[in-house]
Amino acid sequence: MSASAVEPNAPTRDLVLRAPKVLLHDHLDGGLRPQTVIDLAAEHGHELPATTADELGAWFEQAADSGSLERYLETFDHTVGVMQTADALARVARECVEDLAADGVVYAEIRYAPEQHVEQGLALDDVVAAVQRGFDEGMEAAGGRILVRQLLTAMRHQARSMEIAELAVAWRDRGVAGFDIAGAEAGYPPTRHLDAFEYLQRENSHFTIHAGEAFGLPSIWQAIQWCGADRLGHGVRIVDDITVREDGRVELGRLAAYVRDKRIPLELCPASNVQTGAAASIAEHPIGLLTRLRFRVTVNTDNRLMSHTSMTDEMWNLCEAFGFGVRDLEWFTLNAMKSAFLPFDERLALINQVIKPAYAALTAELTGP
Repeated sequence: MSASAVEPNAPTRDLVLRAPKVLLHDHLDGGLRPQTVIDLAAEHGHELPATTADELGAWFEQAADSGSLERYLETFDHTVGVMQTADALARVARECVEDLAADGVVYAEIRYAPEQHVEQGLALDDVVAAVQRGFDEGMEAAGGRILVRQLLTAMRHQARSMEIAELAVAWRDRGVAGFDIAGAEAGYPPTRHLDAFEYLQRENSHFTIHAGEAFGLPSIWQAIQWCGADRLGHGVRIVDDITVREDGRVELGRLAAYVRDKRIPLELCPASNVQTGAAASIAEHPIGLLTRLRFRVTVNTDNRLMSHTSMTDEMWNLCEAFGFGVRDLEWFTLNAMKSAFLPFDERLALINQVIKPAYAALTAELTGP
């Protein structure tokens, strides 16, 4: 059921494609074009499980569609494996911006782990510089239609989070918007990286934490109350603290109420959540309930290659599953833009000059004069 009033006319997929979108949770190493993986693998002698772009794209989707986050993460061996030189990183970053711009994304924060791209001798600074070069080239080619920033990720099973946090602060005026930790949640709580989060807070720096995807409420509680996360990467398992009674009454536990009251953004990734088993299907995804309860819901792609998805796909699937209309899509987009790790005046400019006028025009197109 739509969270807003009933839409006078349902949006078409073409309209969803043309709608401006804001993307907060997308992995650079999870969004490569299959042909690019093949090209780079040939250059660097990396063996792949398929030889054509169509076959490789299908392999990634099938391998990721396992219901296991750990199995899902194994697919990154082939993308990270070909992203070990400055030119390769710049190409992947440039193509990422091109693909997002073509999908109607006007602002994106793209995350990746610099520590995973140093196998062939690049320094961490070299990695960030190469990605920024690619982003700059992509934004220039898009003619100002999209703004992209980096999120630097530390792997939660490694011990380099302080080093990556310092890197994020060093680059924050040169294209890096914030910090993240990622990787398998079970056995690797965010509190293992408390020194990095305390450092970022002292430096007035933004950070998000992967929490509440494959692990439940304790992961979310630690990310917020111990580590001070500005946003929750996924956070879908907050639904475990919400009870829907047979009579339709909804009761929020203390943690869920806190997350909603504090307007802590949820970086929800529906297609990915279904693949990793966090939701049984799009129609059963907690985003419907969380939207109805007015949590700070945002819609994201996570890994476009592995999930064979795009922002248009994600939003269109939600329209079909929940009856969401243009006003709902605008609400998701404004939620994301308000939650971005971008200076307030820049967020406000995108909201007032790009997002709201575009949605007003799309609404008028649907409703007529």
